[in-house]
Amino acid sequence: MSPSPWNRLVWPRTPHGPGLPALSTGSARAAGPVLAAAASRPLAWEWQEGPSAWEKCVCPGPPRAGPAARLLLTCPADRLPRRKSKAKPNGKKPAAEEKKLYLEPEYTKSRISDFEFKELVVLPREIDLNEWLASNTTTFFHHVNLQYSTVSEFCTGEACQTMAVGNTQYYWYDERGKKVKCTAPQYVDFVMSSVQKLVTDEDVFPTKYGREFPSSFEALVKRICRHLFHVLAHIYSAHFKETLALELHPHLNTLYVHFILFAREFSLLDPKETAVMDDLTQALCRGGAGAGTGGGAGAQNHVKER
Repeated sequence: MSPSPWNRLVWPRTPHGPGLPALSTGSARAAGPVLAAAASRPLAWEWQEGPSAWEKCVCPGPPRAGPAARLLLTCPADRLPRRKSKAKPNGKKPAAEEKKLYLEPEYTKSRISDFEFKELVVLPREIDLNEWLASNTTTFFHHVNLQYSTVSEFCTGEACQTMAVGNTQYYWYDERGKKVKCTAPQYVDFVMSSVQKLVTDEDVFPTKYGREFPSSFEALVKRICRHLFHVLAHIYSAHFKETLALELHPHLNTLYVHFILFAREFSLLDPKETAVMDDLTQALCRGGAGAGTGGGAGAQNHVKER
């Protein structure tokens, strides 16, 4: 009997005597899954004639000679009981991480301007910090809203059932602080509506001479930037193909670089918040200014909620 492609199984050694019944295919099937796998095949027995010599034969039961006998079963490997699979309960193996199209060098080098944005984000002399933050935050809001509108018809409740970027899922929190699970278009609508309400509020974003900014203004700007970052990250992760088809990726890259460098200049975004897009930030900013620090490698290993 050739050992390949068959597996050789040894039944435990049994004492042989006149009263030992022959082990037929039926009793082999009842003996367990290993024997049942080979029950339809002839049973090979090995018996001991002397102290060290073992003889082999193929028969339906143990030979009636020799002091001891043991059963050898041969069966195809694909009929043997297998170890439990490490696949998911639904039987599907975890899908390999999809290649990020927006990281391709031919796309990361696309810009609508080669201007050095590091110089553009610096606070000019004799300009109030809050005025500078208010002006830029309002501008970023309008540009992000405009950029999202170009792909909004593709961002539907069916296509984007959650507001997710990679393994990070975002939830909206209402005015009472209650977490709301929503689709991506719903989340973006919440963001744009809330930001629109803030930037048009004279008590928060004053436009008239002599009006003071509220003491919580910087905290509000940070919250706005965090939500705008979520929208930009979602466009890259879920709708970059559509952006590419519309040939608007140079505009998206330019907006992202300007926004990230501005936020880093005034510490408006927590590095842990932007870690999910650190690979893009490093690619667009050429590994220099604006590159994320810490947390980038581990951000993709498990699902996060924010």
